[in-house]
Parts: sequence; C-alpha cells; structure tokens
Amino acid sequence: MSAQTWLTQEAADRLRAELENLEQHGRKDVTAKIEAARAEGDLKENGGYHAARDEQGKMEARIRQLKQMLENAHIGTPPAAADGKVGAGMVVTAEIAGDEMKFLLGSREIASGDLDVYSEKSPLGAAVMGAEIGASVSYTAPNGREIKVVIKAAEFYS
Repeated sequence: MSAQTWLTQEAADRLRAELENLEQHGRKDVTAKIEAARAEGDLKENGGYHAARDEQGKMEARIRQLKQMLENAHIGTPPAAADGKVGAGMVVTAEIAGDEMKFLLGSREIASGDLDVYSEKSPLGAAVMGAEIGASVSYTAPNGREIKVVIKAAEFYS
C-alpha cells in the first residue's frame, strides 16, 4: 500500500505535465534512439544501444512513479492541523543541533523552491512526525550520533 501525498494544485499540474511529456514525447524519442543504435549492428558491443535501453528503463520507472503518486494524491489544501502536531505536507521550523532550520516534511515532488525536503520515513522525519509544536525530540543520525530537535513551528506548505 502506498502512502498518501498531499499535492498543491500547482504541483499536481506540474507532475501531470511531466507525465504527459514522458508518455507522448519521451517514449518516441527513446524508441528512435534504440532503433538508430540497433541499425548500427552488433548489439553486444553497441554502447549507444545499451545507453538508450538504460534511458528507457529509467523513463518507464519515472512514468510508473508519477502515475502512482498522482493516483494516490490528495490535491488541494490539506486540512488544518487542529491538534497542533507536525504532519506530512507541513513546513517545519525547528532548532536542530543548535541551528534553526526550515524544511518540508513529505515528498520532494511537492516543493518547487529551495526548501529542503525530508521524507516522513527519514530519521528526522520520523522523529518530528506527530510531535507537538514546542516539543523536543531526538533521532539517531546515520553516523550513530543522537541529534536533538526542538520544533518551533509547523504550517502546511502552500
């Protein structure tokens, strides 16, 4: 079962446009590259052919990812957090190891600017998910160090 994602209308439109472009133009371009490389002869030692096939595989994976995300997405404005807790789709302002930081908790597909994005499944995301504003939580970094986080504010990304 896949996770629900809140998307702004702008993000959903951007992802739909990317999906449409990949399905209509991307597939044709890659198919043309494969056919051109195949016409060169021996496929075992044909670097252009293998590169085009790799490109095709990555593109098809991205198409599947976009379809799944758009299929499971809630588009619009997430419900207001009446309980004052941090949730997915929120911009969180926190003091992390003594430094103030602002980041989006959710999918990188939502953001359109220079905002850092952390998944709810990342160590930081899991630590702050569901925590109340003003709470102090901690998580273990990949290097094994315990990092303290104080949540200053959280508001839904718009």
